[in-house]
Amino acid sequence: MATKRISDEPAYVLHRYDWSESSLILEVFTRTHGRVALVARGAKKPSSSFRPILLPLQPLHVSFGGDAEIRTLKSAEWQGGHVMPTGDALLSGYYLNELLMRLLAREDAHPVLFDAYAATVQLIASQSNDTLQVALRAFELRLLRDIGLLPSLDAQTATLSELDPDAPYVLLAEAGLREAHDDDRASLKGAQWLALQQALDGDAPFADTMHACVNHLPELKSQLRSLLHYHCDVKILKTRQMMRELQAF
Repeated sequence: MATKRISDEPAYVLHRYDWSESSLILEVFTRTHGRVALVARGAKKPSSSFRPILLPLQPLHVSFGGDAEIRTLKSAEWQGGHVMPTGDALLSGYYLNELLMRLLAREDAHPVLFDAYAATVQLIASQSNDTLQVALRAFELRLLRDIGLLPSLDAQTATLSELDPDAPYVLLAEAGLREAHDDDRASLKGAQWLALQQALDGDAPFADTMHACVNHLPELKSQLRSLLHYHCDVKILKTRQMMRELQAF
């Protein structure tokens, strides 16, 4: 059987680890093939053309082949566009990668999510912290929506009843969207949830979702964090723990 070769595929490196003294195993997020595992033979050698290119948060075009679970990287070209993020932006980029590693099945394509990831990486590398937080919330919503873990935001999940635009609602991992109780610390009004759903369904879902998130960042952050931790089956993500430890210094 002839091995299948994929050429000139837009991709980002999510994670890399040693495979031998000279080679690496890569987890890459590609636009039309989803998350793919690749072996980069000889990538650790000083003379390797892969060595300066196979970095996280950098836009690449890759070619790879093979029929095994771990394919073979044939070529990789850096597409330019922005410098490597630093500081909080770098940790935020690693946070995105951790979410994708935990929640995306291998070889499950999500081209709209890929485009949202590319836009988010570009924003966090070049913009202020305020813009970074908006982009992160919009990406979290897009990710949960695309992999089927976000309930509809235009109705109560358990009853499918319409939202009252003026009433408060909360998004919970096990219950979905429901009316807020007195002891719920974070909630959004029905009109705000409806606007988020409309944005996710729009012609420019990522840009529209960013716009819909702008005025509700603290409330969204706490609710989406709980939802993501639940589906990742962790109390805290590794990148968030790292952020806490660095802030403690």
